[in-house]
Amino acid sequence: MNPFDLTGHVSVVTGGNSGIGLAMADALAAAGADVCLWGTNAERNEKAAAELARHGRKVLALRCDVSDEEQVESAMTRTVAELGRLDSCFANAGVGSAGTRFTETTLAEFRRVTSVNLDGAFLTLRAAARVLIEQGEGGSLVGTSSLAARQGPPRGQAYAASKGGLISMITAIAIELARHHIRANAILPGWVSTPLADPMLESEGFQRKVLPRMPVGRWGKPGDFGALAVYLASPASAFHTADAITVDGGYLAF
Repeated sequence: MNPFDLTGHVSVVTGGNSGIGLAMADALAAAGADVCLWGTNAERNEKAAAELARHGRKVLALRCDVSDEEQVESAMTRTVAELGRLDSCFANAGVGSAGTRFTETTLAEFRRVTSVNLDGAFLTLRAAARVLIEQGEGGSLVGTSSLAARQGPPRGQAYAASKGGLISMITAIAIELARHHIRANAILPGWVSTPLADPMLESEGFQRKVLPRMPVGRWGKPGDFGALAVYLASPASAFHTADAITVDGGYLAF
């Protein structure tokens, strides 16, 4: 058997209508999975679903704000109702910090970021875990963290806190749910070209100071995360849990 064949598999990818989320969803569908995309932009949702349809799998796109508990529960219920089951869930939806100085950051701004990046991941993974436990067949839970959890981004305390908290939460989930054959891992992307990051990566400062520190000589691409998503969803990762997997082109090690 091919351990990377996801035929009959159902995945949820939040923030799946662009960037890393879309690349992961595309790779999952290419491997045979039926995929449900959750996103807040209905137009981008439909465009992404149409793109994934070329793989011949079932693709569902739902509008969902992951910071809203009721919307998350409703989206998960509809996902299972329409696709029949759930096997993996990628909590990928996220927002960036506003770039304000720490001493000028309001509590409202801090919570704006953590409500999506941390609370939203909690709500999403909790809803997915409930389905997986009820099905009794195990599964995979994945959260998209960031190198910001390992480093100290200035003017990014809310973002760093949310991504660091996500790693800790994923580890605790992995330990508690291992008896249900549910594994949980975090992915830590480095500097990746996405709609969210491009304005920063294309700035003169990043081109001059940060890009030369990339051992691979380039920014990451969303497609760099597709094969990893398939691996984490598939039986090939059955013994891989409670990990924080860094994918940064060697930046952190340099």
